[in-house]
Amino acid sequence: MMPAAHDELAELVAMRSVADPRQFPPEECARAAAWVRDRFAELGVADARLARTPDGSDAVVGSRPSTATDAPTVLLYAHYDVQPPLDESAWRTPPFELTEVDGRWHGRGAADCKGNILMHLLALRALGDDIPVNLKLVVEGSEEQGTGGLERYVEANPDVLRADAILVCDTGNAAVGRPAATVTLRGMANVVVHVEALASEVHSGMFGGPAPDALAALVAMLASLRDDAGNTTIDGLDGTATWTGAPYDPGQFRTDAGVLDGVDLLGDGSVADGLWARPALTVLGIDAPKVVGSTAAIVPRAAARLNLRVPPGMDSQVAHDALAAHLRAHAPWNVRVEVETEAIGSAFRAETDGPAFHAMAAAMQEAYGTPMTTLGQGGSIPLCNVFAETYPGAEIILMGVEEPLALIHAPNESVDPSEIEHLAIAEALFLRSYGGAAR
Repeated sequence: MMPAAHDELAELVAMRSVADPRQFPPEECARAAAWVRDRFAELGVADARLARTPDGSDAVVGSRPSTATDAPTVLLYAHYDVQPPLDESAWRTPPFELTEVDGRWHGRGAADCKGNILMHLLALRALGDDIPVNLKLVVEGSEEQGTGGLERYVEANPDVLRADAILVCDTGNAAVGRPAATVTLRGMANVVVHVEALASEVHSGMFGGPAPDALAALVAMLASLRDDAGNTTIDGLDGTATWTGAPYDPGQFRTDAGVLDGVDLLGDGSVADGLWARPALTVLGIDAPKVVGSTAAIVPRAAARLNLRVPPGMDSQVAHDALAAHLRAHAPWNVRVEVETEAIGSAFRAETDGPAFHAMAAAMQEAYGTPMTTLGQGGSIPLCNVFAETYPGAEIILMGVEEPLALIHAPNESVDPSEIEHLAIAEALFLRSYGGAAR
């Protein structure tokens, strides 16, 4: 089973499906979408098709009805688009070539989220024709860009994906071999802040001193977003909440995050507080002259892309507005500031007392031989809130192959093939038991 899965995942990883035509040709996403559609069609999702979403991306949708008239409906979710590879020189292996290193399969999207697509395929193949649920499928094509294509598609076409249980397979376990369901997600607010101070570049010798420097102004604004301990400090937002669930060992976190020896962890609370209970600001990118090729000139304009993660219980729109107001209030020298909103997504908390959740817990324990735990998740999946609002009676279970060593969104992303295998078994067991119990 797994050698064939490796070859299929290699095909999918080789498709550079970054949903940003400024970086990669859109044909790469089209190839990945067609590949996913064809593979699920072969498994009985006879109406598998491409559905154009409002942001221009294609989602693969389809269904496979059960022969039982009273069978529940289960929706399987994943996404085929991936993050850009970032600095390819930082990869130990080619980012779009699945490569085995020390038992792990390396490549962009190997875990996030193409490994989860393979997990779905393996689960359905294990069941064959014996699938006692009405099956629905959606594999979207722009999740990593945060442009909300599938969210708006669901709102406009609610019956297409309506289900009793929704498996959102875009998270992961606490560690390899330790099964978990994610029960909370942080929301997010992405903005780009633009700073302008001069009409154009001017000579730093002739004008440096009195002339305002847009890059220096931006640096001062960004510095105001953290205190000396590393806590996120945005005017009007509470940064003191604490996490009441299972802790995250600081030593394990240092290993998982690859923190260099001697470098401090940030914040004055616990690791779990900072990850799952408090807002966290990250500078994703800065538009400024590169060191190589820069000249002795004052920078007239600069920009930064910021990502604010918002914990459950905090309104993401309120957090976004506080961030925008903070940036304007902390801009020095009356420089011109524009805050451009990229995306806003709400935090999420899953229900854990329904029949689907209990069936998944039992399936995970059988597949792994150890009990399933529950986790918070620092990432954001705005689609979960759309699912919860559109299908209020549905159980939403977050799971997947993306454990900490996977290094998703970073160079050298990888997946442990045993996670794909065990989760495929768990999903197959779940579909069989949930369908049987519901009848």
